[in-house]
Amino acid sequence: MSVQTMLLIILIGLAAGLLSGLVGVGGGIIIVPALVFFLGFTQHEAQGTSLGILLLPAGIFAVMNYYKKGFIDLKVVLILFVGFVIGGYLGSKFSLNMSEATVKKIFAVVLVLIAGKMLLMDK
Repeated sequence: MSVQTMLLIILIGLAAGLLSGLVGVGGGIIIVPALVFFLGFTQHEAQGTSLGILLLPAGIFAVMNYYKKGFIDLKVVLILFVGFVIGGYLGSKFSLNMSEATVKKIFAVVLVLIAGKMLLMDK
């Protein structure tokens, strides 16, 4: 894995953690599309990797299914985890210093941007 790829994975983890702490979104909204669009993961690989970071132990059986089919890259899961923990901490700090109305607006903008990208996808 190249240094550039590792840095991109850390940035995805940071963004997901930040937004998770800020407005309660992360896995399906941030990590899955980012892995597909920026790292060329298949949808299944991205979903499996997202589950690997976010749902253990609650989603252990889903993770096991994706892992058995070869759709989880454990290196990526661990690197995303580091960024996610740091970003989650920072995002929660930011969010707690903002009004609820501001946080709701940020959440809405994030959803609209992701929805627009998904609607206009080439694949």
